[in-house]
Amino acid sequence: MRNFISEDQIEKSVLEMLTKKMKYRHINCFTANPDNLNDKSGRTNKTEVVFLDILKEKAKKINDEIPEPVIEEAIAKLVNKRYAMSPILANKEIYSLIRDGIPVEYENNEGKKEHAQVRVIDFKNIGTNDFLAVSQLWIKGEVYYRRPDIILYINGLPLVFIELKNSNIKLQNAYDDNLTNYRKDIPLLFQYNAVSILSNAMETKVGSFTAGWEHFFYWLRVEDEKEKVERKKIEREGVSIERTIKGLCTREKLLDYLENFILYYKETEKIIAQNHQFIGVNKAIETFKEREKKEGKLGVFWHTQGSGKSFSMIFYFRKIFRKFTGNFRFVVVTDRDSLDGQIYRNFLHTETVKKGEMARPKDSHEMRGFLSLNKKIVFTLIQKFRWDKGKEYPL
Repeated sequence: MRNFISEDQIEKSVLEMLTKKMKYRHINCFTANPDNLNDKSGRTNKTEVVFLDILKEKAKKINDEIPEPVIEEAIAKLVNKRYAMSPILANKEIYSLIRDGIPVEYENNEGKKEHAQVRVIDFKNIGTNDFLAVSQLWIKGEVYYRRPDIILYINGLPLVFIELKNSNIKLQNAYDDNLTNYRKDIPLLFQYNAVSILSNAMETKVGSFTAGWEHFFYWLRVEDEKEKVERKKIEREGVSIERTIKGLCTREKLLDYLENFILYYKETEKIIAQNHQFIGVNKAIETFKEREKKEGKLGVFWHTQGSGKSFSMIFYFRKIFRKFTGNFRFVVVTDRDSLDGQIYRNFLHTETVKKGEMARPKDSHEMRGFLSLNKKIVFTLIQKFRWDKGKEYPL
């Protein structure tokens, strides 16, 4: 018979894993009275979700070459409440500032105008950042107080939402009864949210805060896509949350995920990488690093139907252009016009590349012309590689 695991037990287990094995700090912000400001969070108002003291301290350390007043202005721009914007547009705008930096302009000591980006997370040096697990934080909404179980903060920014249930409660209840209401009652929290995790220990699912329940997914493989997963055993032992935390929330993995595995499609849909995409793309990236030793052979990334091939391509493409220097070009070859168009539109509508940086040749001659130009990516059908028999194909 399945053993009962309480929500409190799951919470303690997660926090122990984060603090003892993954070097997170932890603060328990519970107060019997929700209005009590003495909750160790350092906030001056219970409607606030950002820990400003930590954010300012880290931003000044990361951007020590930029004057402090300029950093203060940048932070004010980041934490500005975007209530007039749709939830997804607010989330997208904040994500862009977190990932790419907050653009600033100021005069240096010589009176010359400087343009810079104020970075609030150091993606290159993990140890510079503050990783904090916050439990039982009261947040005041327009009408109600809400208290998420665990929120993971990086440099004072609430990026991961974790909601827990007793093991005898259906996991979907965490979505229907908690996440759905929290999005409505404390929307400010989700302007910063990168990923949401729901668990009753038997099952754990991951998703974007905008996703419907049917689009939340399991995260059971920790390091390798070939890792054997015994779902019944995992459920019986109640360790699904452990696998998800190890696979996604170590400091290195969470920074990587935040930097390279989040997309926005046409400003109406947020797309985050699934377990197989995160592991598979990173395996492909490791092979890319060793491409000279492998004589240019980068291997095969195998997908099942409907498992997000084009978005895996986009995550791979984006990470290469962000993390490596070089004049790289990609050729995407398919065998159907409809698939070619779909992948092209996905690259375009996620703003992965601009229209002028890619091409869809109409015939073989045009394709060879595009391959000789400095286009980041060319989308083509395999039949457009046709060439007269007996003649040497041009390089």
